[in-house]
Formats: sequence, C-alpha cells, structure tokens
Amino acid sequence: MRLEKVCLLSTAILAGCVTTTPPTAVHQPMTARPMARNEVAPNNGAIYQAAFARPLFEDRRARLVGDTIIINIVEKTAAAKKSNTSAERSQEMEVSVPTLFKVPGKSFQGLNAEASHDNKFSGKGESAANNTFTGTITCTVIEVLPNGNLLVSGEKLVAINQGEEFIRFSGVVNPANVTTSNTVTSTQVADARIEYKANGFIDSAQTMGWLSRFFLSFMPF
Repeated sequence: MRLEKVCLLSTAILAGCVTTTPPTAVHQPMTARPMARNEVAPNNGAIYQAAFARPLFEDRRARLVGDTIIINIVEKTAAAKKSNTSAERSQEMEVSVPTLFKVPGKSFQGLNAEASHDNKFSGKGESAANNTFTGTITCTVIEVLPNGNLLVSGEKLVAINQGEEFIRFSGVVNPANVTTSNTVTSTQVADARIEYKANGFIDSAQTMGWLSRFFLSFMPF
C-alpha cells in the first residue's frame, strides 16, 4: 500500500515537471501532407499525364494542399480611449412646528428642523495601447477553398535554454496577393490569427496560481 502511494506521488511530481504545449486558437491542423500525385488525376494512358504536369513558366507559388508559403508578420496597432463623467445632486428640507394652545406636546412646539443633502460624483478614465509584432514564419496550405483562396496554418518552435517559445499563424490568403517569391504580408491575410506564447519555468513564474485566482474572484474590493 505504501509502495502504491509512493508511485502515485512520483507520478504526480513528474507530471508537474513535464512542460505542456500551450493551447492555441489558430486553425487546425497546423500542417498538412501533400496528396500523392496519382490521387490528383487518374492515369489516362497518354504521353501527357495531367497528374504530373507542371508548366515550365509557372511561378512557384503555393496553390495546392501541402504547399508552403512565407508569411511576413508586420503588425502594428495603436488605440487610445479617454472619458470623463461627473454628476451632482443637492437637496434641502426645512420643517417647523407652530405654537398651538391646548395641544399636548408643548415641549416640541416652536421647534425648527433643517436637513440638507449633497451628492457629488466624478469619474475619469484613460487607456492607451501600442503593440508591434514583426517576424517571418512559413506556413502550410491546409485547405483550398472553393473560390481559390488558401487556408494556411503553421507553427514555429524556438527552444531557448530551459524555455520554449511558440509562434503560430493561420488565416485565409488570396493567391493574387502572393508575390513571385511566394511571400505575403500578414496585413493581406483575412481571418488572421497570430500567437506568440512561451512555455517554461519563467513563464510559469509570471502566471497567477489557481488558488490566488479563486480567492481573487470572490474578493469584493
């Protein structure tokens, strides 16, 4: 029984030490194998085989599933927001008790009561964000849409010391925007999804623990 507990504890410790791939939102799969040539078109028995034909003067641009394409990531965004809010409300009230004869409660007669209330609110907010992302990644065509557009997706893994960095990209490319060098900029890609994530003990140290997140969600202030 003690041996089983030790094994379970060791397994849990090893599972905590193993680095896992961070989740992604890019289109899946992130790569695709090209189809075999004999599956593209049937053999017709002639000297010219459509399945193996490739025009001599055709640009080497991505056009089939499994072809690769170079994406130049050039993203720069800037946003700013500023708002002011103010509200004010005041109220006054005065009450007096007249003097009356032959009425009980003479000690309260002739008293005056005044009340006032002021309520002011002022709020101010300002937010600004600037983001710049540049780089190059080679993606794979994972699907050719009916209108000829290409759905591309790819991942680049860079291992530095004891950490790993993942650069992921996916989106829809119009073949007309692809240059003769088989490149396209990210600003010309529709439905682009760009990710830059890291994995390792440095990234884990910057992540709030689950217990802290639990108590933070219930704190009223």
